[in-house]
Amino acid sequence: MSSEPAAGVHVPEIAAIWAQTRDGVIGDHGSMPWHLPEDFQHFKRQTLGHPVIMGRRTWESFPPRFRPLPGRTNVVVTSRPEAVTVPGDAQKADDPTVEGTDTVVVGSYADAVAAAAAAPGGELVWVIGGGQLYAHAMADPDVPVTRAVVSVLDLDVDGDTRAPELGTEWHLVAAGARQVSRTGTAWHIETWQRH
Repeated sequence: MSSEPAAGVHVPEIAAIWAQTRDGVIGDHGSMPWHLPEDFQHFKRQTLGHPVIMGRRTWESFPPRFRPLPGRTNVVVTSRPEAVTVPGDAQKADDPTVEGTDTVVVGSYADAVAAAAAAPGGELVWVIGGGQLYAHAMADPDVPVTRAVVSVLDLDVDGDTRAPELGTEWHLVAAGARQVSRTGTAWHIETWQRH
C-alpha cells in the first residue's frame, strides 16, 4: 500500500522531533520519564505554526487542557478513530492562543501527510510520536522523515519505548551546546539530516 499523497497535494518537508536519554529511551508506559521545561519550550518553538502528526496514544498522553496543541493543526493517526476525543470548537473559540488550531483524525500515515500538507504551515510537518509512528514515518518509502531534531538528555532511566535509530543515511548537521535545565538535568539538541 502506497503512502504517496493524493494527486494535487504538495509534498511537505517531514521532520521528526523527540527527546531521548543517552541510551535512546523516549517513553515509559505512555509518558516521558522526566520533566524538562526547557525542552517543552524548544518543542513549542520548533513546531508552532506547523502541523503536527501523532499517534492516538501520544494524543492521549497530553493533559486534556493541552489538547489540541495550540497554534498547530493536530493530526492524529489511529485505527480506532472513535476512541479519539476531540474538544469542541466552542472550547477553542474562546482562547486567542489557538489561532490556526484544528484537530484532524485519520486512519493512515498517508492520510496524515495529506491533511498536514493542506493545513496552515503545511510546507513543514512535524512527526511528534509515538514510537510506532516514528518507526513508520522514518521508513516510509514515499514521504519519509528527512530531518530529525533530537533533545539528548544526560539521564539513565528505564523505559519501554525507544527512539528511532538513525542509520548511516543520516548525518549530524548541528549539535547545540550542553545546557543544564533548572531541574538539574544536562541536555543538548542535535539536528540530523537524511542524505
